[in-house]
Amino acid sequence: MADQYLLGWILASVLGLVALYRTLVKRNDDRRSALVEKRSECVKSVMVSNGECRSTDGDVDVIIVGAGVAGAALAHTLGKDGRRVHVIERDLQEPDRIVGELLQPGGYLKLIELGLEDCVEEIDAQRVFGYALFKDGKNTKLSYPLEKFHSDVSGRSFHNGRFIQRMREKAATLPNVQLEQGTVTSLLEEKGTIKGVQYKDKTGQEMTAYAPLTIVCDGCFSNLRRSLCDPKVDVPSCFVGLILENCDLPHANHGHVILADPSPILFYQISSTEVRCLVDVPGQKVPSISNGEMAKYLKAVVAPQIPPQLYDAFIAAVDKGTIRTMPNRSMPAAPYPTPGALLMGDAFNMRHPLTGGGMTVALSDIVVLQNLLRPLTNLNDASTLSKYLESFYTLRKPVASTINTLAGALYKVFSSSPDQARKEMRQACFDYLSLGGVFSNGPVSLLSGLNPRPLSLVLHFFAVAVYGVGRLLLPFPSPKRAWIGARLISSASGIIFPIIKAEGVRQMFFPATVPAYYRAPVSSEKQMKKTEDSIN
Repeated sequence: MADQYLLGWILASVLGLVALYRTLVKRNDDRRSALVEKRSECVKSVMVSNGECRSTDGDVDVIIVGAGVAGAALAHTLGKDGRRVHVIERDLQEPDRIVGELLQPGGYLKLIELGLEDCVEEIDAQRVFGYALFKDGKNTKLSYPLEKFHSDVSGRSFHNGRFIQRMREKAATLPNVQLEQGTVTSLLEEKGTIKGVQYKDKTGQEMTAYAPLTIVCDGCFSNLRRSLCDPKVDVPSCFVGLILENCDLPHANHGHVILADPSPILFYQISSTEVRCLVDVPGQKVPSISNGEMAKYLKAVVAPQIPPQLYDAFIAAVDKGTIRTMPNRSMPAAPYPTPGALLMGDAFNMRHPLTGGGMTVALSDIVVLQNLLRPLTNLNDASTLSKYLESFYTLRKPVASTINTLAGALYKVFSSSPDQARKEMRQACFDYLSLGGVFSNGPVSLLSGLNPRPLSLVLHFFAVAVYGVGRLLLPFPSPKRAWIGARLISSASGIIFPIIKAEGVRQMFFPATVPAYYRAPVSSEKQMKKTEDSIN
């Protein structure tokens, strides 16, 4: 009975705050609609030749550095809009990575919006309908809320390299997109404006390429981002990757998250015969693979904590020896608006890969950028373009900040801790999600990218904390339990508020108050006049 009263109180509080939030969202949407109409008027005033956007001079409109998920998708998107695109990628062979293998449903919807949904076909991609959460021998299944969507909409899991190659091939079919293998060594700058890039082609010859806009998408190890942002990279942990063969997951077509000690373990299918296992190891150092320490660690510490159905396949994968590691990086977006250049993808913004949200953020960013660039026929006025594209950093925030914050917060909650308050928070999170209904649908819709609402995220996060406190105090509170409850709330605040601060409170919750949110493109005539004036 006490639990029912507690749940009722939490639900009433959440619903009241949701109602307030919806009112604020409606006001924001009204202002956004006015902006869209204003931008539409600008589009109507622009003359477009043969349905294509073109710069007035030069052979290339946009240089894209890197052809990973972000770079390849962006190349096809801008090429389809008529831009002349030059992509320079260090290695055009199929990549072999242990992350970037799970695309959330929200990301798949963005893929459809970009006309790239066929890139998950013919690569043995597996459909994903939700998650299964395991803790202390118990498990609960969390399904994506897909009832309102077409039957084809779901998550997808696959080999990262196969997906990227499909997008590269599709981009290369466009006559105005050139893919070249080469290593970009520096950005070409003139009076504070990026004019292009210097690179070495596949023969090692030094080359230069020029374009009005250079977009850097060279991934998490980017060597170009320092001049375009303030890169505060954090490495909270590393992933140890294995592939399990010919085994069935306890819950088919679901990602599996084991709340293990010291940190989570992930399982998900990447083909009809392969299951990816990612073991999170806190810190920047992992046991050595070469001297056998890693195999011992996996067998002694990890294997006893995984579901029994996967034990034999896990041990076989360890014995096979194809163990790989990768640091998990997070980096809030802190750009320096630079005329002639823009950052995208992991070079620009990273979050812990626990929630598989990276590709969803990248594809969402591309949709935002595409909508901003479409009205423009002339990209040559670098300073005006840079000022206009400042709105990109605000318009991307609702999706990006929700996924980034959730990834960072869930990783800390799901990791074990000797602190009793953190233990209670972890258990409360598992039990809260196990309740089903609004208690699971809300968080899962955030995780999946289907409902990128930052305030909804904060409401559910603190609802978990309040639920945990209620469990401690009912039916009979004690001073010790009350103290743990107070520390639980403090711990929850200490987890989420620093992440929100790094994302930017104003841009995250009140984007409509940021002046750049309302920037509209300069008309074609004004752009042409400014370009002519600068030439004269």
